[in-house]
Amino acid sequence: MILAGDIGGTKTVLALLSKEADGTRSVQYEQAFASLAYPEFEDILKEFLPIDVNISSACFGVAGPVVNQRCQTTNLPWLLDAERLKAQLGTEKVKLLNDLEAMALGMLFLPEDDLLELNPNAQELAGNIAVIAAGTGLGEAILYWDGNQHHPIATEGGHCDFAPQTGQQDALLAYLRNKYPEHVSCERLVSGMGFSNIYDFLCEHDFATACLAVPEVNDIDNGIDRNAVISRLGVSGEDALCAEAVRLFVELYGAEAGNLALKALAIGGVFIGGGIGPKILPMMQDGKFISAFKAKGRFAGLLDKVSVKLSLNARTPLIGAINYFA
Repeated sequence: MILAGDIGGTKTVLALLSKEADGTRSVQYEQAFASLAYPEFEDILKEFLPIDVNISSACFGVAGPVVNQRCQTTNLPWLLDAERLKAQLGTEKVKLLNDLEAMALGMLFLPEDDLLELNPNAQELAGNIAVIAAGTGLGEAILYWDGNQHHPIATEGGHCDFAPQTGQQDALLAYLRNKYPEHVSCERLVSGMGFSNIYDFLCEHDFATACLAVPEVNDIDNGIDRNAVISRLGVSGEDALCAEAVRLFVELYGAEAGNLALKALAIGGVFIGGGIGPKILPMMQDGKFISAFKAKGRFAGLLDKVSVKLSLNARTPLIGAINYFA
């Protein structure tokens, strides 16, 4: 049996697969877990795995930096160690991947129906591919092209400095410096928490009246995911302040995707993953994302032709982990 996992700050998904005689893999069992409900990842494994299962290989995409096959997760209190997992699972074939490394690999196995092109001027070219994904955090990876095939490369680019490009963004950075005096990263804006940070900034700068129709937006201690509420009201246009928060979020998301494309020289395209893009799809498609993506001065012409595809498949990192040993 093959064990694969997508370990995220919010949700952990595990799949148990059998390998058929023709080499194909068949999912026997798959289950999602609320990550924060478990003190350690091993507790999820004990709950998920049958007692008598024989694991031949295991691969996990993990939301955090993997160094020497150990990972202290970024948004969870878990420490994953491949050597410890080998002992627990009874196999020497255990691999920890950064979650975006797994996602990047999974993108290569998606059917075209799962990918939505955002750039109307896109031209298909062979070359490096950039992968960016906003969800609980902001993940970034690269698919390096060696002339014959792509190789996933993990990064922690989402934690690089936020660089404003407009007067409004200048004010946003000044606002966030008070909240995060040590460092304002892109992840503070282009991730789930970004909706609240942007909304609160707009409130403080009197962009519009705070949302009164849905009081949960303004109550940060009620246990409700206000980021999800802000994005929903913004996409629907029910609230002007939420709509501007989502518009600015999309602008920042597009700009950072363009930054990554330049750093990777991703003429082979850009893949967008993560859970947020599909949830705000109408605003990802209205042109603001791709305009911010291309707004790179002398290199606008280069990015004008780069394919930018949004993944609609939430299982992409899991698909990458499933196919790693193949």
